[in-house]
Amino acid sequence: MLSLNFTPRNKGEEKEGMLKAIFYGAKAGSTSIFINAIDFKKVYREAGESSVIELVGEGKKLQALIQEVSYEAVKNTPIHVDFYVIEKGAKIDAHVPLEFIGESEAVKSLGGTLVKVMHELNVEADATNLPHSINVDISALSTLDSVIRVQDLVLGKGVELYHVDGDEIIASIAVAKEEDLSAPIEADISTIEVAEKGKKEDEATEE
Repeated sequence: MLSLNFTPRNKGEEKEGMLKAIFYGAKAGSTSIFINAIDFKKVYREAGESSVIELVGEGKKLQALIQEVSYEAVKNTPIHVDFYVIEKGAKIDAHVPLEFIGESEAVKSLGGTLVKVMHELNVEADATNLPHSINVDISALSTLDSVIRVQDLVLGKGVELYHVDGDEIIASIAVAKEEDLSAPIEADISTIEVAEKGKKEDEATEE
């Protein structure tokens, strides 16, 4: 499990190289802390918001999720982090990103276009079993009418769908329709004649 060290933070206190943060939970009071800015970037890149990390400090080891990250507007660098402390053994629900892997024969050889209908999946699991991402193998899309549904995914041990229908489509193949250029273009001649007549009447009025 990934971990981050923390130290206590007083209101209004600043420290160079340290990122302001706070942790809280159902049984954990709101506590202001500092974490190393560089260490956080490394952990966040790997854990995202769906993997549990361990907060270590003050003689405590807390399992937590990265709940929210605030950014500086111009440089787009993190300036504050919220951690949600998880009660040991409790199940949580989270939006886990989908990672599309493999190669689709329908795209490669049949001229189809991959359509990603969903980009994340809402699941429920024990904190320690919550996956960082869920793989979607698009090699299953071998024909132009093939689809991948939620029920086709391998979620992992102890991971269950949370308020999601297993029949929902994750990915499919789209086929571009060719425009028929051989069909004759029909025009409404009466409209053209009326428009031309109106134009002449306007010119006569101006004169």
